[in-house]
Amino acid sequence: MADVTLPVYLDYQATTPLDPRVLDVMMPYLTEKFGNPHSAEHKFGWEADAGVALARKQVADLIGAMPEEIIFTSGATESNNMAIKGFAYAASPTKNHIVTAVTEHPCVLESCRALERSGFHVTYLAVDRDGIISDRDVAAAMTPQTSLVSLMAVNNEIGVIQNLKKIGQICANENVIFHVDAAQAVGKIPLDMRELNISLLSISGHKIYGPKGVGALYINKDITPKPLALFDGGGQERGLRSGTLSPALCAGLGAACHLAGRDMGKDHEHIAALSEKLTSSLTQAGDGLHFNGAQKQRYVGNLNFYIEGVKGDELVKELRNLALSTGSACSTTKSDPSHVLTAIGLTKKQIEGSIRIGIGRMTSLQEIDYAAEEIIRAVTKIKNREHKKL
Repeated sequence: MADVTLPVYLDYQATTPLDPRVLDVMMPYLTEKFGNPHSAEHKFGWEADAGVALARKQVADLIGAMPEEIIFTSGATESNNMAIKGFAYAASPTKNHIVTAVTEHPCVLESCRALERSGFHVTYLAVDRDGIISDRDVAAAMTPQTSLVSLMAVNNEIGVIQNLKKIGQICANENVIFHVDAAQAVGKIPLDMRELNISLLSISGHKIYGPKGVGALYINKDITPKPLALFDGGGQERGLRSGTLSPALCAGLGAACHLAGRDMGKDHEHIAALSEKLTSSLTQAGDGLHFNGAQKQRYVGNLNFYIEGVKGDELVKELRNLALSTGSACSTTKSDPSHVLTAIGLTKKQIEGSIRIGIGRMTSLQEIDYAAEEIIRAVTKIKNREHKKL
């Protein structure tokens, strides 16, 4: 097909391509502006520090925060660990209960399990068939010992958007800190920290067309106690995250946030149109297609589905020219069935048949048309092969 470079990338939940405009912003800090941002005695340090300061403001602007509330990290995994463990330790032993959900990212679930081994109590909320957490369940889980509620904004596997405003208000009413893993949400849906009553929020650079190896943690300046630092060092990032910052990575994250804030509406319109086109093409091709998770309360760039009678791994093998995923790309070393798809009630066979397609800023209409044709061709081939075995 004309105008399509193979393979076609359709795994935007795993990572996004680096936007060339972001690379342009990063390059000077990899070459002539190579100074240590913590060196306050000369120009090289000053210009590196200025780049970090601008990036901090750009990240804050995207989420309705203040620059001093942004801590740079290596990514959302570190941010989630800092938020959950750091605050839990700070609030204990007075409060030692945490509320989260069974569909969270592994780094959140493992952080909570680590706290349980240290004597903390954790409530893991169930989700409904659509993957939605009930705000009533959140409220019912609260106890006088609850210090933190940690929930994902947009699920990385099925794209479901949680009711952040309702849950945030419940947390505010109960004087409980609300932490949100927003790796899949920042830059894709509007987020305002004050409006949503979010006190801690985790960000990942490579999910929003920025570089890998950098992220951020928003910490509301008014929360008490402040999260404890998880490791010691020179006291950078207000003592919460020691270590020399990379001005290039920080500048890349800042530029990615700036572009996301400016172009969010345009990106959404583009991605929604492509998602609708692919959904329509696959639906019209035949019976047996089932989408996983809520279809309205979701991020439009995430399509997770299974086709009756077709195994996901077999389908992916037939789609050598499409880069997509049979599950969460963040835990591919594990062979267990997806904990998210299990939580929404899918059978083992349905889980094995599920694939995830991620559409993004750089995806073209021609690529979506090609993907639809390839998927339909592959499904037909697999079903015909299975039919001959009968």
